[in-house]
Amino acid sequence: MSDYHPIGCETYAALEIAIVQGVRLRVGWQSPDGRWHVEPLLPVDLRIRAQEEYLIAQRGAGRPLEIRLDRICGFRPL
Repeated sequence: MSDYHPIGCETYAALEIAIVQGVRLRVGWQSPDGRWHVEPLLPVDLRIRAQEEYLIAQRGAGRPLEIRLDRICGFRPL
């Protein structure tokens, strides 16, 4: 059983809007190993896998990144 906790609808909708509008975000999140990260990212998609939701994003130079949504502590447009 997963320890995933669904995020709120408003947060999900804000990520969808950023994706559609191509808005870069400064995102803070905790990786599975417990380290905290804050980076500018370009969100490109939202996906569901094994009943968990993920943000698919690009780091600088187009490097891909996948973040489980309940690990995101916050984000804001750049």
